[in-house]
Amino acid sequence: MEIALPPHINDVKGFLADDEAKALYEQALSVAERGPVLEVGSYCGKSTIYLGLACQQKNSVVYAVDHHVGSEEHQLGEMFHDPDLYDAGEGRFDTFKEFRRNIRLAGLDDTVVPIVATSEVSARHWHTPLAMVFIDGGHSLDAALCDYRCWAGKIITGGVLAIHDLFPAPEEGGQAPYAIYKMALASGLFEPIARVNTLGLLRRI
Repeated sequence: MEIALPPHINDVKGFLADDEAKALYEQALSVAERGPVLEVGSYCGKSTIYLGLACQQKNSVVYAVDHHVGSEEHQLGEMFHDPDLYDAGEGRFDTFKEFRRNIRLAGLDDTVVPIVATSEVSARHWHTPLAMVFIDGGHSLDAALCDYRCWAGKIITGGVLAIHDLFPAPEEGGQAPYAIYKMALASGLFEPIARVNTLGLLRRI
């Protein structure tokens, strides 16, 4: 399936492989008529753009939840710190300006709804059923568990749960996303759709 991507897509900072991005787009396209999509962990908006392009076709929306101050691994001195995204004046990591720019250049201002907050705060009074949830937030066990517990139960029957950065072997990467993936399967609420690279896709039963 060909996707009409914005010209700047390859310049958008992020950690999403092309096959994972295409899979997210296809899954969002398949369910977006039934309700909105929500992602946790937007970073600079790469995944948001793929989800947004699918939702735009179906007159749906993407709620993009991210506090935009970076996860543990993005902070000063950590492995994935990007000095271009560090606001020296504020003394903290800040991806929101870059995120807004990328969404605007993609023509998705009327499709993407940024929510600049944590999962816990965003979900506290959330009542809207969701057609798809994409979890790609903090990779500590506490953060991943919080994201899963906040949002998995809000997915409609037949909706999609996508979890990024699944590494079954500890030497390949952090285990928290894989832990919540296994938790979803063990819950009896989800069945597997596919695994695409490090992206796990499940359907709400």
